[in-house]
Amino acid sequence: MLMLSASVSTVLPRLHGQMTEEEKRKLFLKAREDIRPVPRPSPSITPRPKPKTAPTPTPTPRSTPKPTPGSEEAEPTPRLRPTASPKQSATPDVIPLTSPAPSPSPTPPQVPTGKTPDGERLGAPILIEKSGLEDDQGLEPASKSTGGWFKRWRYLTPSVRRGIDQAKVKKGRWKYIIVHNSGTRQGNARIFNTYHRRVRKMQNGLAYHFVIGNGRSSGDGEIEIGSRWTRQINGGHVASDYLNNIAIGICLVGDLNRDLPTKAQLAALDELIVYLRGRVGKIKGKQTIVLPHKKINPKPTDCPGDRFPYGWLRRRFGS
Repeated sequence: MLMLSASVSTVLPRLHGQMTEEEKRKLFLKAREDIRPVPRPSPSITPRPKPKTAPTPTPTPRSTPKPTPGSEEAEPTPRLRPTASPKQSATPDVIPLTSPAPSPSPTPPQVPTGKTPDGERLGAPILIEKSGLEDDQGLEPASKSTGGWFKRWRYLTPSVRRGIDQAKVKKGRWKYIIVHNSGTRQGNARIFNTYHRRVRKMQNGLAYHFVIGNGRSSGDGEIEIGSRWTRQINGGHVASDYLNNIAIGICLVGDLNRDLPTKAQLAALDELIVYLRGRVGKIKGKQTIVLPHKKINPKPTDCPGDRFPYGWLRRRFGS
């Protein structure tokens, strides 16, 4: 055994010594080619299983409830929606449809009923016209508001004429001039304004456009201009919103069921109507219509009183 080891050891150096440098290099390259790197084992990662998609159930349509007899409209038909995943199961599967609001029905015309104290029937419909429907025709010039260049006014003072002229009157606006009595034996524009505003709860105060005094709380035949004229807004003297918007109201102070109007009041009323007719202009070639309250009010009334001279008003202004 010892001899064999010695012989092998003597042979190996000898073989090693007999190899040339070229043979050593080839042997080295061959040995390097046989070396292959072994990859390190990486920790195993167990892939998570993919969640299985739950089958979508087919939605069952709900039956539409039938309307009960006498109801105005049937219940709206529900719209079905596909059922969501289990996480969204709280979402309702029915979305109710909103029924459209019914269109408003047109307002029928206002038709007054009954009779006036004179026995005339009140059956003519009063059409309610909203502002803005008529074309704006511009303003009526104040230069036309005269009874003639040489007309002498006794009760229509320069300040009253100036107040009438300065108002911005629209063409074709005022179609009527209505004559009233206050029903009280005394009063004036200021007293009536306070009463209408505080007691009658009228936002714009004095219901009339003009007041003519009887000599007790104001001058006999004195003409007072109300703010409804200067502001050119509707009156509050007729039981109709439409008529209040196209009718000028003139109030004679006094209870004309018991007393006659004074001569000064009638003279002032004559001058005022003549001047107002010229100021507001003609409508379709005709002058503004002058009427006592009882002839136009939709509700029966005795205004301007039993002792008012209706015959004089009719002869003078065709009413």
